[in-house]
Amino acid sequence: MSLEAAANLVAEEIKRQEYVEVVAHHDADGIAAGSILCHAMVRAGIRFRLRIRQEITAADLSREHAYVLCDLGAGIEDLPKGTMVIDHHHPHFTGEYHANPRLFGIDGDRDLSASGMAYIVARNMGDNRDLAGLALLGIMGDHQALSGRNLEIFNEGVGNGIINPYRGLRLAGRDMPEKWLTAINPYLDGISGDEKAVNAIMAQAAGKDILRLDLLLSLSVLLIIPHADASCVEEIYGDTYALEREVIPDAHALASVIDACGKSGQGDLGVSLCMRYGRDVEAAWEIARTHRLNVIAAIRTAAGTAPAHDGVYEVGDAVLASDVADVLACQSTCLTPVAVVAKDGETCRISARCSPSIDTDLGSVIRMLAQSCGGTGGGHRYRAGAKIPCMRLDAFRKGWHEAVAA
Repeated sequence: MSLEAAANLVAEEIKRQEYVEVVAHHDADGIAAGSILCHAMVRAGIRFRLRIRQEITAADLSREHAYVLCDLGAGIEDLPKGTMVIDHHHPHFTGEYHANPRLFGIDGDRDLSASGMAYIVARNMGDNRDLAGLALLGIMGDHQALSGRNLEIFNEGVGNGIINPYRGLRLAGRDMPEKWLTAINPYLDGISGDEKAVNAIMAQAAGKDILRLDLLLSLSVLLIIPHADASCVEEIYGDTYALEREVIPDAHALASVIDACGKSGQGDLGVSLCMRYGRDVEAAWEIARTHRLNVIAAIRTAAGTAPAHDGVYEVGDAVLASDVADVLACQSTCLTPVAVVAKDGETCRISARCSPSIDTDLGSVIRMLAQSCGGTGGGHRYRAGAKIPCMRLDAFRKGWHEAVAA
């Protein structure tokens, strides 16, 4: 079977349903993937309910309904037989309806996201070419490349006038000060979260009538380059995209906003934006601003302590762990993988990251360590996560040190 055949099989199974329960992961890729499928079902006259979740188990699924899991489910072996999974994580689910690039030798870390996979399924359900911009959000949210099937989707979107590429700032924000104040992708050490620093560089870059962007960029790079990896600095300015059908046209901004909404427990707002309801834009922006400033505060707390010898840091809020890990892995001093731990009651949630220059498959490492500690885990080669009992945290740290940090 080919990837297209698998996508068509899932598409036909969805079209046979009168009602579908959709469950999507709470990040940009998952929310975009779930929304793509919901657009397709609206157009096909299929009733549905979409829920955004950080995780699920087989026990969460009732056998009374048809389920579509987006950016979730591939790693769960015991899902109900008829479950439909649209994912790009390492496949352990062996059900019939599983659309996953990894099953067909395609790199799910780099060349096809869950939202891209959902777009291919949706294209098999009808003329849904206008959803290519939503697929781009997952590609960006999961830090994937415009290569392989991702590039095919991108080119189709450009060819149909759905995506318009250009060069510009890649920072999310409603105005220039907010872009720099709330920057976490990349994090601008010495600027992000510091209103005085932002005002200072804005004043220095102010021309007679306009803000001199070239000078602003130069000043920012001079401030942050001692602390950040060059590849992260390059994320400030470069290729970006206008999404002609979406309520926030700037692709980097929309991806950041829906990601923040999902991680803040307001995934419904992220979905609302993806479903093109403009009334929720300002509320979503406010959630994103608060979330990003909270991430910056957590980064400072983690970075302000002496780095652990094993590369394991702790933050106080599990909602922030993923974004904090992304930032710490971009620091110029980060020579080994990073794990960020947040305690959530008696459970510890762990987000692990490493630079592509480090030859470690974090998804496999985290899955093995989490299972050895009585928990669950997995993910991508460079970005992974786990959930373990906090009473086993010391055992996890020991195993982590032996596996990746020694």
